[in-house]
Amino acid sequence: MRIVIISVLMVLAINSCTSVKSLPKNNEWISLFNGKDIKDWFVKIHHHEVGENFGNTFRAEDGILKVRYDQYGDFNDQFGHLYYKIPYSYYHLKLEYRFTGELQKGAPSYTLRNSGVMFHSQDPRTMPKEQDWPISVEFQLLGGLGDGKSRPTGNMCSPGTNVVYNGKLDETHCINSKSKTYDGDQWVKAEIIVLGDSLITHIINGEKVLEYSKPQIGGGVVNRFDPAVKVDGKLLKSGFIALQSEGQPVDFRNIQLKDLSKK
Repeated sequence: MRIVIISVLMVLAINSCTSVKSLPKNNEWISLFNGKDIKDWFVKIHHHEVGENFGNTFRAEDGILKVRYDQYGDFNDQFGHLYYKIPYSYYHLKLEYRFTGELQKGAPSYTLRNSGVMFHSQDPRTMPKEQDWPISVEFQLLGGLGDGKSRPTGNMCSPGTNVVYNGKLDETHCINSKSKTYDGDQWVKAEIIVLGDSLITHIINGEKVLEYSKPQIGGGVVNRFDPAVKVDGKLLKSGFIALQSEGQPVDFRNIQLKDLSKK
């Protein structure tokens, strides 16, 4: 009888170890982009319904997630965003980006070598067809213009939101980081650490370039939104992550996320 009990306990111990080993570790990085397609993402472009990838704006080619306008005519303010399918709250996101090609005809001049990653975004399914920008916080990505002038990247912009910066509510639409300027078509590493409605940290090529806190709904820039969604003063604890399209061709790759909520 004793031998049987010992045998059973050994089997249970082995099964237990197997189960533990099969569980994902809390600090594992997961790839949001599989390099082959955008089936795990969905699109919302200004003037179009959710799910319509007008002009094949967002596409997967050669292991890269590309933003292109070769099937457009005039840009016509068709600002677009590609949303990952799952919202997150506490996480570390990292990716690489590069600017390429020419600004699309008709795109606003401020979008030259300009893109971004939206986070804590509203669900695009709550956006009317004619809403131009999602209520969100933007991790703005800028490229140098080759003129020798400073043009930092990893900035913060706030469509329909505000943040607390240097200890006070800052209603400035964009806050510049302290990053270097990156000219040409070089790949740049961008990271953002998001801790719910608490601290947000921007990192460019391994260097912390900006930090702020308490992201919340408020401010302007966003137009033709559903008033029921824009509750000014409401802290943003979670939301969708989206890659931006606003007239400048741009590439993204190695898009990875570490979920920090389970630590």
